[in-house]
Amino acid sequence: MTSGKTDPRVIRTRQLIQDAFTSIVREKDFKAITIRDITEKATVNRATFYAHFTDKYELLDSTITNDFRENLKQRINCHHIFNQETMRNILLVMCDYHKDLSTLCPSRYHSLGTIIQNKIIEELQNLILSLLLKGNHQISSDKESLRTTSIMLSWAIYGATYTWNKEGRKISAEDYVSKMLPIILNGVDSMIIKQ
Repeated sequence: MTSGKTDPRVIRTRQLIQDAFTSIVREKDFKAITIRDITEKATVNRATFYAHFTDKYELLDSTITNDFRENLKQRINCHHIFNQETMRNILLVMCDYHKDLSTLCPSRYHSLGTIIQNKIIEELQNLILSLLLKGNHQISSDKESLRTTSIMLSWAIYGATYTWNKEGRKISAEDYVSKMLPIILNGVDSMIIKQ
């Protein structure tokens, strides 16, 4: 028998539980969802659920992370480095993520705000750091500076795209990204009037 991580039955069961959870969270506020709701929808017993997830928060983390990674994979591959095109794609993924999540399930978007925010920012930070490390071989010895840069960029990207969505998406994601990209790539210096 193969290990639990590669066993197709394990993978199918995890996916079944995640699909059930995604379906329920579209109908019911996260705080009100019980393990029983999830297990009944997934047609698994409680022991099976707990063999895969410690609680609904771990399930939420796993689901958010997997969805977000899939969206990123569609636009960014592992060979990319940190450049303007990569940043454009990250910003567009974030715009799509906020738009899709808030449109498909407004209650999920608002009730899970801080949980979603923290997980997505962490994923962004890890992605940006890895891209920075790939493209900056000569300064990779200063990993702490790159880490700080990835933290600042991940919060800026998340905040900007969240605000664009919250304020009603008054312009297209593409137009918004075109306006944001120079600020993110060149910093506030590009906005200051020189005297």
